[in-house]
Amino acid sequence: MTQTPHIVLIGAGSALFGPETLRDIFKCEALHGSRVTLVDVHAEHLDRVLALGHALNRASGANCHLAATTDRRQALPGADFVIVSVAVERERLWKLDWEIPLKHGIRHVLGENGGPGGLSHALRNVPLLLGICRDIEALAPDAWLVNYTNPMSRLCMAVARHTHVKFVGLCHQIGEGYQVVSTIMDVPVAELRIRAAGLNHFTWITDLRLADGRDAYPAFRTRLAVSDPTYMPLSRRLCDVYGLYPAVGDRHAGEYIGDAWRDVGLDGYEFDIYETWVDAVWESIAAVLAGDADEVATWLGEVSGERGVPIVAALWTGTNQVEESVNVVNNGSIANLPADAIVEVPAVVDGGGIQPLVVGALPAGIAALCARQVTIQELTVQAAVAGDRQAALQALCLDPVIPDMSTAQVVLDELLAAHAAYLPQFGVAGA
Repeated sequence: MTQTPHIVLIGAGSALFGPETLRDIFKCEALHGSRVTLVDVHAEHLDRVLALGHALNRASGANCHLAATTDRRQALPGADFVIVSVAVERERLWKLDWEIPLKHGIRHVLGENGGPGGLSHALRNVPLLLGICRDIEALAPDAWLVNYTNPMSRLCMAVARHTHVKFVGLCHQIGEGYQVVSTIMDVPVAELRIRAAGLNHFTWITDLRLADGRDAYPAFRTRLAVSDPTYMPLSRRLCDVYGLYPAVGDRHAGEYIGDAWRDVGLDGYEFDIYETWVDAVWESIAAVLAGDADEVATWLGEVSGERGVPIVAALWTGTNQVEESVNVVNNGSIANLPADAIVEVPAVVDGGGIQPLVVGALPAGIAALCARQVTIQELTVQAAVAGDRQAALQALCLDPVIPDMSTAQVVLDELLAAHAAYLPQFGVAGA
């Protein structure tokens, strides 16, 4: 093992993923001096992020060795870690995933990870991620894959079932759980300790404590009963019915609940707000490249909050640390979900790898909700890998947001047709 790792960032031309991950690396002393290679198919954006990286690298004194390429096969040889955040025309196609089902009367709340949108998203992104994994197997077989790409559970299941790549999937949504509990209890986030388990964007708070170790669930339930009923109404209903409070906020939990729209509404994702945010990031990057010292200081003032870089550092240095939320193969961590399911649970990370903690059994009703989604994920992966239209149809028919089989047939046909250029596995006839 060399003294410093080689880290490859695939999707680095994104205004968010590339710059924020670089900033986290520069601020992590254990990774100073690392070789970091940026990869993206969008050459212009990649050049801008590389230039930002050089500026922040100099200002931080991290002494990393930066390079960039549009060809991931040039970047991968010798890689120790491959951090991935990619998608096929994410915003434009996501809008279609949202609009097409809605037109046919399917009342889904986000259209990203569950429902017909989650299926369509996975059909495009599973082959993309598996292609990356094939190159990792050939060129960097000992590397760890750190995946941020959604739909998280479905993509990680594809990696687990169809490759030999070591992987972990990461999502920051437990942070929303902390904010919600903090708001309801009027207790600072720093004073709370949450243990959550389940599936990505569908985890449940199994243990809630204050920083001094006291069980805070009884007090939380008391405050919840008298707090504003319009705040996270779906999560309240789920807690009342199933006994545990979701850790992800209403919109993400609502992707897996058939009547979530009653509480969450049918507004979908805030694409306009997202685009404004991205534009602001590019403006900030331009200011850094123009020599704005204040903007440089802002970039280096704090870390992103994502856990990819701390996990890479712990794996590289052998530091023993507990992570609150990772997506890994279950292997008994949640006793009443399939062993080969992809679950989101706490884990210990060290030089030996990532070991999920045993969290025991979920309440029977919650386990049933999750098990249904695991089956949908399995069918989705089968469809995405083999171009299996029947598996895709079954995944839709099982989904709780689908009203009937006839609607599932119509929506699937239209989604496959709309995205035919990105779904070669289905062939011309299937599209």
